[in-house]
Amino acid sequence: MKNIKWYQKAVFYELYVRAYYDSNGDGNGDLQGVIKKLDHIQSLGVDCIWLLPIYPSPLKDDGYDISDYYGIHPNYGTMDNFKELLEEAHKRGIHIILDLVINHTSDQHKWFQEGRADVNSPYHDYYVWSDTKDKYAQARIIFLDVEESNWTWDEVAGKFFWHRFYSSQPDLNFNNPAVHEEMLKIADFWLKMGVDGFRVDAVPYLYEREGTNCENLSETHMFLKKLRKFVDENYPNRVLICEANQWPNDVREYFGNGDEFHMGFNFPIMPRLYLALATEDVTPIIKIVDACPEIPEDCQWCTFLRNHDELTLEMVTEEVRHFMWDYYAPQPRMRQNLGIRRRLAPLLNNDLKKIKLLNSILFTMPGTPVIYYGDDIGMGDNIWLEDRNGVRTPMQWTNEANGGFSSARKTYLPVIDDELFGYQKVNVEAQAIDEKSIYHFYKQLISIRKQEPALIKGEFSWIPIEDKRVLAYTRSLDEETVYLIHNMTSSMRTVKMEMSESGKELIDLLVGEYYQGGEPIDLAPYDFLWLKSH
Repeated sequence: MKNIKWYQKAVFYELYVRAYYDSNGDGNGDLQGVIKKLDHIQSLGVDCIWLLPIYPSPLKDDGYDISDYYGIHPNYGTMDNFKELLEEAHKRGIHIILDLVINHTSDQHKWFQEGRADVNSPYHDYYVWSDTKDKYAQARIIFLDVEESNWTWDEVAGKFFWHRFYSSQPDLNFNNPAVHEEMLKIADFWLKMGVDGFRVDAVPYLYEREGTNCENLSETHMFLKKLRKFVDENYPNRVLICEANQWPNDVREYFGNGDEFHMGFNFPIMPRLYLALATEDVTPIIKIVDACPEIPEDCQWCTFLRNHDELTLEMVTEEVRHFMWDYYAPQPRMRQNLGIRRRLAPLLNNDLKKIKLLNSILFTMPGTPVIYYGDDIGMGDNIWLEDRNGVRTPMQWTNEANGGFSSARKTYLPVIDDELFGYQKVNVEAQAIDEKSIYHFYKQLISIRKQEPALIKGEFSWIPIEDKRVLAYTRSLDEETVYLIHNMTSSMRTVKMEMSESGKELIDLLVGEYYQGGEPIDLAPYDFLWLKSH
């Protein structure tokens, strides 16, 4: 697989340090805990860990409200602990990337505290201030459920400050060159230490311009090119990942000409996988994949089924959104903002066949798959916790107290303890023993993907079949072609497709069964095949 970059062939694992493993019994997961559990991550076959923010923070937004970019939150450990984690992960061939939040800080950050206290301080101009709430009126409010405005009055400064997210997270002022320099210094600090890159948070919102919606502005792209140039010139072979919850054509701009981000999350495809499953019609998937533009050779989409936020329904019609809510989130507590705050297994009623089906698509569609911690064992959620905490509960390791996560009497959030998803049943130890478990299924998918270059960098083509209840496509590289066929329904389907391997023997890479090329194939409900000529 020459010329394929490490991040294009990697499998990513999104990990919330606070939730993973508590090594010192204080009820919070920590960096030493991650080190102790690296063998589990390695056993899955994961190549890169994406750590949610680990910096000092009031934790009003799980660390996305940063109060110091150059430290480690005391709950998680020390800088020496982090250096040890880097060393131990790299020994195992596992990369580590950090969340870099450049759009905003916590209101507890010293820049904001000094800037609000003295309008003549250089830090005052690190943020966006106004005497009125009238500016940038065309910018949407992202957290509609909790914020009434993008402006909040600050008594100390006697002005309004701008924020695209929570009012405890004032936006930085990218019109100020000093802010650019600060961001490059922060990147330099962590890259010098040995991190393998950053997932850059909320990139569409860096600049504000009157008469626009203040998203995806040309000035934003100019800064991001500057960041990429800095990384390439000083730290080659590191990766920058773009979090832009936007339509494919807008996200395409963040790859630039291969001179902005290396990778970008493909948000719009994700809800359409669930929609297709619910309606038993693959048309929404086909349409959105066809709408994804070509990207530069060294770039890559990131694909995912779930993450630490709600399952966003921003980029579907209102009609579809209400259908998805009714189908997947019938209780109001399951809904959040314009989305659904549920984990993968509960979304699919803990139906193992459906969980496997969607993961089969995740691992074979163009893009680098990202697994959310806990989904590797089919963890549940807790809809009675506030905000997005329901999908950020402690990892379940054993059937012992607190799921083996912590020896503390009280953990930062309660461990899942219900009848279906409780730690007594759903835990790493039990799944490691059970060869038919989700954990072993993930191991299998990752292992096969690594052996098949076509699944990593192969050309993607739809297989022309008339049945809109079956999702069928090929991935081809050089002389190798893999046929991927998915029955998205609760009924048996018979698939007849044209293929160049007609008459040849094909093997299903997943179970080792043989099929005759060109012959009709019967697919059981929610079944799928990865076929390759033998």
